[in-house]
Amino acid sequence: MEKRSEARRAGAQRTRMRRKRRQNKSAVLCIALISLMLLGVMSVQILSLYGRKQSYQAKEQELQTQLESEQQRHLELEEYEDYVTTEEYIEQTAKTKLGLVNPNEIIFKEKEDKD
Repeated sequence: MEKRSEARRAGAQRTRMRRKRRQNKSAVLCIALISLMLLGVMSVQILSLYGRKQSYQAKEQELQTQLESEQQRHLELEEYEDYVTTEEYIEQTAKTKLGLVNPNEIIFKEKEDKD
């Protein structure tokens, strides 16, 4: 009888070991699947961030070009502002728009033919 109970114990112990191995394998498999899923999600996120980075860099370059253009325009406007305050500009404007002349100038006009 003793042999029989020892055999039962040994069989039960082997069964427990098999179950434990199966549980360990399934746990390792679950962890591996979860890790792969996490890796996939992170890869998608990395690609998404890379695309956003590229678009932001392109926009930054465009804005930098626009800034340089506006700075150049600002310099041109400052030069024009300086020109507008000169005596030459004032005199030219008075002649062209208002028809004024200096006191020592003689105006020559073409005679219009009467048909």
